[in-house]
Amino acid sequence: MARSEAARVALLDAAERLFAEEGIAQVSDRRVAEVAGNTNHSAVRYYFGGREGLLRALIARHMDALAEPRRAMPEQPDSVLGDVRSLVQPSMAVLASLPRPSWRARFLAQALHDPTLRVLMREAFESAFVDLPVRASLASRLAHLDPGVVAGRAALIARIVMTATAEVEARAEQDGQDPRWLDVGDFLADAIAGMLAAPVSRPGAPNPLTAAEL
Repeated sequence: MARSEAARVALLDAAERLFAEEGIAQVSDRRVAEVAGNTNHSAVRYYFGGREGLLRALIARHMDALAEPRRAMPEQPDSVLGDVRSLVQPSMAVLASLPRPSWRARFLAQALHDPTLRVLMREAFESAFVDLPVRASLASRLAHLDPGVVAGRAALIARIVMTATAEVEARAEQDGQDPRWLDVGDFLADAIAGMLAAPVSRPGAPNPLTAAEL
């Protein structure tokens, strides 16, 4: 690995851990550089153009890592659960591939709860999933539900998944245990499939939760 690329990866690793442990707003770019072992306190600006560039790079690193495990999933799932598994398990495979302890799940949870970064997260996920056949398959299986209900449930599920995986990751670090990410993925996929396909108590009633609010 070239020295410049090694410095860039070190900055990403340091930022991911610090943001996960302390919160994104609480960590300065200078501190990220120091923890990464970089004597240039402006390293974040040099390599990423500033804080937003660093955050975009962190999100992109995770999204890029999803490509290989996503290709390993079945091309034509046969149910809502199969579709959901094809969306959930690649993320679990990426988390399982990280050195331990890892901070990826906790960083992503922090990002989802940060008002500004939430927009970047939504853009990245929309771009990554927009052309996936499984997304169209899932939409067709849920076509009997109001699109607003599906969108609201999907946004709520995103928060549940991020929070749950962050808690699993934190507990694994504390206990020194194997997170068993693929088992976590199975549990989450079962729950998500049930939530997405659940009946609507009051058809036609306005959805009180919008994707923007979630």
